[in-house]
Amino acid sequence: MDFGYDERTEELRKQLLDFMDSHVYPAEPVFLEQLAAGDDPWAAHPPIMEDLKAEARRRGLWNLFLPGEHGAGLTNLQYAPLAEIMGRVGRLAPEATNCAAPDTGNMEVLSLFGTEQQKKQWLQPLLDGEIRSAFCMTEPDVASSDATNIGTRIERDGDHYVINGRKWFSSGAMSPRCKILIVMGKTDPDAERHRQQSQILVPKDTPGVQIIRSMNVFGYDDADHGGHAEIVFDNVRVPVENIIAGEGEGFAIAQARLGPGRIHHCMRAIGMAERALELMCRRANERIAFGKPLAEQGVVQHWIAESRVKIEQARLLVLKTAWLMDTVGNQGAHTEIQSIKVGVPEMVTWVIDRAIQAHGGGGVSQEFPLANLYAHARTLHIVDGPDEVHRRSLARRELKKYK
Repeated sequence: MDFGYDERTEELRKQLLDFMDSHVYPAEPVFLEQLAAGDDPWAAHPPIMEDLKAEARRRGLWNLFLPGEHGAGLTNLQYAPLAEIMGRVGRLAPEATNCAAPDTGNMEVLSLFGTEQQKKQWLQPLLDGEIRSAFCMTEPDVASSDATNIGTRIERDGDHYVINGRKWFSSGAMSPRCKILIVMGKTDPDAERHRQQSQILVPKDTPGVQIIRSMNVFGYDDADHGGHAEIVFDNVRVPVENIIAGEGEGFAIAQARLGPGRIHHCMRAIGMAERALELMCRRANERIAFGKPLAEQGVVQHWIAESRVKIEQARLLVLKTAWLMDTVGNQGAHTEIQSIKVGVPEMVTWVIDRAIQAHGGGGVSQEFPLANLYAHARTLHIVDGPDEVHRRSLARRELKKYK
């Protein structure tokens, strides 16, 4: 494996870093001011985001995550350092470059499994950044770490499917710009365990789709990310052509979607850790305690050194995972995908926690982005499968070698 960036990656890194310095970092306070200016955060769409998107697209920094004909054609290994840079300002940079979840995963699903009509109607507007989307999989009544638990029903009725169920933490669905939901449910509860589920496209304005409430995360409404909705589907009817790849394909589609999704989370999380370390170092040099800068306190030096070691270790494993996904496919990189899904959130949570500690009271306030970064990092221990599920799978795979 070559640890150097190829020519195209290096050029895109330079362009993206320049975009971050000239537009994204200065836009952070403006974005938050515009978001807070209205009475209803869900009706707000800060104008500066459209300015950022137009500039990113003008620079060719658009759909970088998506390989093949619909995207920039980058490999996972080429995209990894770019996603890391975006992760430094997660509330702005990913959406500005049309690389924000859950749209990324939904675009991947549609590009891989969608019909031509589905691509024309929903994929193209997503690729153009004209609309947003949500992925409705998690449910309040079952342990969603086991996707086969899903209780939402998708039943055929003539030329339509009828959907009934309750979802929550449907990321992006609170946004007024969210126009399409990809819903996972059971079409045949009597089929083989991994063939019971299907995924179907549901326009958000379909009768029977009831947005119940926003789900807060550590007290944040995440309006800057489109929020996380609890949704009830009450006899929702959609045409049969809205099914994705046919009945019984839902679990396989979810696995195809979650592999890249997990590595994207980890790529961005490394950028979060880098920003936290930068803030910690700046704070340590500026603040005086007990007659000397924090930077001269041994315990703070230990935090900084450990942070650098942990970040570098995590980055190398993510790059190896990306390389394997490119060379042997997602299945061949299964062990590494699960490893980074465990190791990276653990690393980034630790680094941000130390940065918060170095900032004192300011670290848990809105004065710095650390509290928001920490809340997001902590959720990474749960989303796309909790740590315990991945550790269980990893342990079984290791044990199997010696049976």
